[in-house]
Amino acid sequence: MDTVEGVIDAERIAVLTGAGISTASGIPDFRGPQGVWTKDPAAEAMFDIDEYVGSREVRVASWKHRLAVPAWTAEPNPGHLALVELERQGRLTGLITQNVDGLHQKAGSSPELVHELHGTVWYVDCLQCGRRIPMADVLPRLESGDEDPACEVCGGILKSATVSFGQSLDRDVLDRAVAATESADLFLAVGTSLQVYPAAGLCDLALNAGKPLVIVNAQPTPYDEHATTVLHTAIETTLPELVTLP
Repeated sequence: MDTVEGVIDAERIAVLTGAGISTASGIPDFRGPQGVWTKDPAAEAMFDIDEYVGSREVRVASWKHRLAVPAWTAEPNPGHLALVELERQGRLTGLITQNVDGLHQKAGSSPELVHELHGTVWYVDCLQCGRRIPMADVLPRLESGDEDPACEVCGGILKSATVSFGQSLDRDVLDRAVAATESADLFLAVGTSLQVYPAAGLCDLALNAGKPLVIVNAQPTPYDEHATTVLHTAIETTLPELVTLP
C-alpha cells in the first residue's frame, strides 16, 4: 500500500495522538530528547498517584508545575487543524488522545469525537469527595500563595483531572476509544511512543482485525515493525499532507 495514498483513500480513520503532536505548540513531551522526564527523571514522581497522595512535597511540586504549564496559553498547530479537517471530511471515527492539554477541542474538533484517555488538565478533582471544579478556580489560590490547595468542601486532596500512574482509566472513555478503533478502516498513531497501555493496545486491536497501521512519530516505537508505514517526519507538516484530499 502506498503510504500517503492509503491514508487519503481510507474512508474511516481512527486516530490516536500523543504528546508529540503538541510539541510544535510549545508543550514538551515526556520521553523525547527534550522531554520532561528525560531532562528531569525525578519529575516522574509527580505523575504517580501514590507519591502524590503520600507526599505533600510532591503535591507542592506538582502544583508549582501546573501553575507554569504551557497549556494555559498554547495554541493548536497545523497537526491539530489537520485532524479537524479529517472530521470535516466525515472520515474520522474518533480522535483518541493521551494528551491532557485540550488543544484538539481548541482547534475545533468536536468534543464528542475526542476521547481523552488520560483526562484533562483543565479541571480539578477532589480525591476524597469526588467534586470536580474548573482549574481556573484553583490557579488563583496558587498565585496567592496556597502551595497545596485543599477541597473547600471537604478538605480533601485536590488533583488535576488527569490520570496518573496507578489510577484507572475512565471505562466509558476507553469503551468509546475501542468502538472508534473497531469501526475504522485504518488506524493512525500520531506523536505517541506507544509504550503506555491500554492506549498502545489499540494498535493491537487494529492489527488483529487486519487494519492498516500508520505511525507518524519522531522516535521509533515498539510497533514500527508491525506498521504498514512509519513516518519519522514533522507532524505539523506531515498530517496536513496526509489528510488533504486530491
